[in-house]
Amino acid sequence: MLFEAVDWPSFEAFLDQMGERPGVRLAYDDEVLELMTPLLEHEDDKQIIGDLVEALLETLDIEFRNIGSTTLRSPAVAKGVEPDQCFYIAHESAIRGKRRIDLAMDPPPDLALEIDITSRRDHRPIYAALRVPELWRFDGTRLHIHCLRGDTYVETGHSDQFPRLPLADAIPRFLEQSRVDGRNAAVRAFRDWARKIAPG
Repeated sequence: MLFEAVDWPSFEAFLDQMGERPGVRLAYDDEVLELMTPLLEHEDDKQIIGDLVEALLETLDIEFRNIGSTTLRSPAVAKGVEPDQCFYIAHESAIRGKRRIDLAMDPPPDLALEIDITSRRDHRPIYAALRVPELWRFDGTRLHIHCLRGDTYVETGHSDQFPRLPLADAIPRFLEQSRVDGRNAAVRAFRDWARKIAPG
């Protein structure tokens, strides 16, 4: 659902009134508020890809914090969005232990994930305005890795967070394996793959 002519105070009032609302995702850009209700297919892919990212970070012994679909918003640019998952990696220590993220003071997440298997608005301009360094978009088949270059995203084919790992190919492959062999088997196989291919 799209609601137009929603000013910033109305958007913030909406967030306050909605509170915790499982099963609903939102985005706000240019006074347009978008509400989305994810399907099971969407939630499955979000969960498994998130699990694979966590498994990779644990295998590489990199501290991280997964803040899930926390609403990212900034009145300075009048934009907001709820990713399907987002991770602090390089900036994990800057927000360690915090119960609220304020993008006026805190860095944005290092990596955001969107599952884009149904037609909806392109949220890349929102993430770019919020200065999220890296955005992964999964379209049901391919993983598109977008890295922030200046003020816009460039599809790079590789991750700045994991520059020497071919994740655009690997993540969809192990996601598909999870549908055949199960989640645990796929995550174990992914960990083994990461140990073998990771530098050092």
